[in-house]
Amino acid sequence: MIQTIRNAFSIPDLRKKILYTIFIVFIFRIGTAIPVPFLDSGALQTLMSNMTGGENNLLGYVNLMSGGAFENATLFAMGISPYITAQIIIQLLTVALPPLERLAKEGTEGRKKLNNITRFTTIGLGVVQGVMYYFMLKSSNVVKEYDSKFVNIYVGVFIVACFCAGTALVMWLGEQINKKGIGNGISILLFAGIVSSGPKVINQFRAWWSLAESGSKGYYFVIPAVCIAFLAIVWFIVFMQNSERKVPVQYAKRVQGRKMVGGQKSYIPIKVNMSGVMPIIFASSIVAIPATIRLLVYGSKQPDTFWYKFLSVFSNNSMIYPMIYFILIILFAYFYVTIQYNPIEIANNLHKNNGAIPGIRPGKNTIAYLSKIISRITLLGALFLSVIAVVPIVINVFTNIGIDFGGTSVIILVGVALETVTQIESQMLMRHYKGFLE
Repeated sequence: MIQTIRNAFSIPDLRKKILYTIFIVFIFRIGTAIPVPFLDSGALQTLMSNMTGGENNLLGYVNLMSGGAFENATLFAMGISPYITAQIIIQLLTVALPPLERLAKEGTEGRKKLNNITRFTTIGLGVVQGVMYYFMLKSSNVVKEYDSKFVNIYVGVFIVACFCAGTALVMWLGEQINKKGIGNGISILLFAGIVSSGPKVINQFRAWWSLAESGSKGYYFVIPAVCIAFLAIVWFIVFMQNSERKVPVQYAKRVQGRKMVGGQKSYIPIKVNMSGVMPIIFASSIVAIPATIRLLVYGSKQPDTFWYKFLSVFSNNSMIYPMIYFILIILFAYFYVTIQYNPIEIANNLHKNNGAIPGIRPGKNTIAYLSKIISRITLLGALFLSVIAVVPIVINVFTNIGIDFGGTSVIILVGVALETVTQIESQMLMRHYKGFLE
């Protein structure tokens, strides 16, 4: 392993990319420490601490995506969530709107135009989300109040402008990694933000140990149980991320000029987890809507009203929350795979290249066969995502031990690590070096 790392750094251009990526991550972490004026970070941290469940509630999810910047009321408080949302929206509209679909098929120039549309969409979402966060924080007494109405309006505009500027800067940093660094920029920044919460996890272990020493002997078993469960989840995620169904394909022989070409055997790889972590992001956004409405309307207040009780039913500390979350992940997994993988297009490409699946007739039979395989594989991958995401929530509901890290963060960590290592591996193999995956 050490020799592999030395080989990676011995390649000048690869070393430059790795160091540049580390530099961008360093700038990102500086931005998460720059406070936004007129916000009471102490009141915000108190609000965050009162909402148990870690990443499994609205503010905890925002804090996860921002790398801990939200709970500290810093410049990057909104993180990259508006950019991720904009990418998802444009990706969905590319399938639904013919003009965007034509742009996606125009090659490099079309992708540049789509990227520009995504950037403008990110800024628009940043404004909307910044205004929403401002009113949410104001209702929770996190925003400092002044006697002058004009000053309060200025404070609100300034806070929203800081949130939007931070979002734009994070988007730019991610794009710089894509251009000059190694790995996917947004994924790398997400990875860095989640890793930065490591000291918080260690403090949680210390708290459990203190509880065990003070008389709660059961906590002596919590720490090793959580460590073993974490290692098992990591192994399971790696196994599922690398698992795929190989559909065999036979290409017919044909005469091309004076040569006989074709007659080769190949396969279509269909990954078990084709949608990645996107269904979890979709489902988290939808299932957090009741909590968002409750925070916007009531803030930190707890009135004895019907609507407050109704919205509280969908909070993360009730059993309804993980049930809805589980169902939404499965539904969004099918939805995402449907717009990403078209069996009709795959069957047409096979037909154009004189390829066929052994034992399956071309045309409708091939489409039906591929649809059945993709449907079954998607169900397996969706169940995998649902279990990983929901189990920590259920444990918190029944045991109330306060696990602040969950399946979403672990899936992101493992997925980004595998993706980045694969990219380094491919670049090293191009230069005849042995890599990480040997």
